[in-house]
Amino acid sequence: MTELSSLVPTTEELVRVRAIASGNETPDLIIRGGLVQSPGTEEWLERDVVISGRHIATLTPWGHMPDARREIDASGSYVVPGFIDAHLHIEYTNLTPGELARLSVPRGTTTVLVDPNGAANVWGADGMDFMVSTRTPLHIFQQVSPTTPGAPHLELGGAVIPEETVRARLWDDVTATLGETNPFDYSERSTGRFREALAARRRMTGHTAAQTHESLWGYLAAGISDDHNASTVDEVLERARLGAMITIMASSLTDNTPRLFADLEAIDPALRSLCFCADDKHALDLSTEGHIDHHILQAISFGVDPQLAYRMATTQPAQYYRLDQVLGILAPSRLADLQIIPDLAEVRPSHVIIAGEVQGEDGAPVFANTDELPAWTLDTVHLPAELPMDIFAVTAPEGAQHVRVRAMEMYNGYFKREFEANLDVVDGQVRSDTDTDVLKIAVIDRHHGTAETGIGFVRGFGLTRGAVAITMNCPNMNVAVVGADDASMRLAVEELARMGGGFVTVADGEVVGRVPLPVGGMMSAAPWQETADALAAGHAATAALGCRIPSPYIILSFVGLYVVPDLGLTERGLIDAATQSFVDVLLPGPAGACGHTHDHGEHP
Repeated sequence: MTELSSLVPTTEELVRVRAIASGNETPDLIIRGGLVQSPGTEEWLERDVVISGRHIATLTPWGHMPDARREIDASGSYVVPGFIDAHLHIEYTNLTPGELARLSVPRGTTTVLVDPNGAANVWGADGMDFMVSTRTPLHIFQQVSPTTPGAPHLELGGAVIPEETVRARLWDDVTATLGETNPFDYSERSTGRFREALAARRRMTGHTAAQTHESLWGYLAAGISDDHNASTVDEVLERARLGAMITIMASSLTDNTPRLFADLEAIDPALRSLCFCADDKHALDLSTEGHIDHHILQAISFGVDPQLAYRMATTQPAQYYRLDQVLGILAPSRLADLQIIPDLAEVRPSHVIIAGEVQGEDGAPVFANTDELPAWTLDTVHLPAELPMDIFAVTAPEGAQHVRVRAMEMYNGYFKREFEANLDVVDGQVRSDTDTDVLKIAVIDRHHGTAETGIGFVRGFGLTRGAVAITMNCPNMNVAVVGADDASMRLAVEELARMGGGFVTVADGEVVGRVPLPVGGMMSAAPWQETADALAAGHAATAALGCRIPSPYIILSFVGLYVVPDLGLTERGLIDAATQSFVDVLLPGPAGACGHTHDHGEHP
């Protein structure tokens, strides 16, 4: 667990830092001959970086200090701080924190700001601690997950975290921000939480969900201080002009970097209000595209000045999130987190140094993942021994041969557009229509063993047969399954139970793709390469069934998300995101035809 105060020099360390900077003691390490990113000006400086233990003592002209205990030659290269991911859910990498470190640190990402809302829903407060803890050199700061479950009136959910626990965590030394919140929640409870964050001098991570004008203004008025949803230049400018930091997302859901950097003249006024995040990026994409290095590569390829592109990944987020007294800039007394980049446009560090020690060389880690896995992180998928035979049934009005349904169509990653579809009725039950790509989707409680199920219809997956199922429905980490027929959906869910969680693709009565994620039903403790390979095989198996989505498992995770317009889905039913209320699946639909098995008026 990274506590900010633990990274500040002790008095003893500070005495030595000053002695080395003043030339009275020999440095532990000097990075010699590189062009150093200036901490306070947008320049490349001909400087040596002089290091005392964990911290930078000073920057000197090349060769000014003749001796050091160790030296690294950076001649012909650039020296920059470690990269900062300003918003990440580690659960969606499908890796434990230690395995994420092995993958991302050698690529230059040394600090992550983490909202552990998935772990909070599965394990409660202990899970939040688990997700920000590692023995590896990766710095992990917490973005406190604000509400667990997110909306008790809309979902059964999993663990319950008391409001007083959330507010107390805002004052913890490991905390950087309040985590992302529901932009449609105007309750006194949430407003009080926002006020607590302001009092604790914490930034607030925003999730603005394509809002504009009054809806956006009302959300930012709570003190929300950043946004990782802005996907157009107009959205970026509107938010930046209201004082928000724009955290450009490049995730497995969608990559906003090309559309935002394509018109540099238009976005120019906001360039110094930008930083980067992966948000929800699985191990396969992290390994093939990169982490924050991917953002920088994209920015430079579209014409952003390299000095500024690197500052977006380092100095700008460090200053905005109030971390710059410790990291994010190469300056005296700061932590010696830095990297040597031979070619700015390629963004491939030859050396990654964290707290004065080399932790990555030429794209490979030089540390092991020795994190221990608590027993309570396993066996978290609780489904009935036998699922009800009619668990996915949507019953049509008596005598109907066709019905109209309220459905959602995926676009721009995880956004959903509401539309109406006409579906056939067979033996009194509404069926999916693979010809028009309107498939049945269900969310099932996997925390309490109730098999409580909400059902809807979705377009965008393109399956011509079979089904896909996961144990990572956002935000409550329940089972989500989409399929061409009920039998395939049932088989996929049964396989998830046997695996103890993860991702499954089935077709023609067989399991054709499998990604085991036994840690909370969200992560694998295996080496990251194995997880990435399993994802690649699962994606290929799903594509063979007609799926057009490159990363179908993670997209399926967000179909149910009820804070993203237009619709959402929980184990209790279909939800209108704007009104945060249940709506019927069948149109016009008699009472009770909502495609769910729970009375809305009951609460746990």
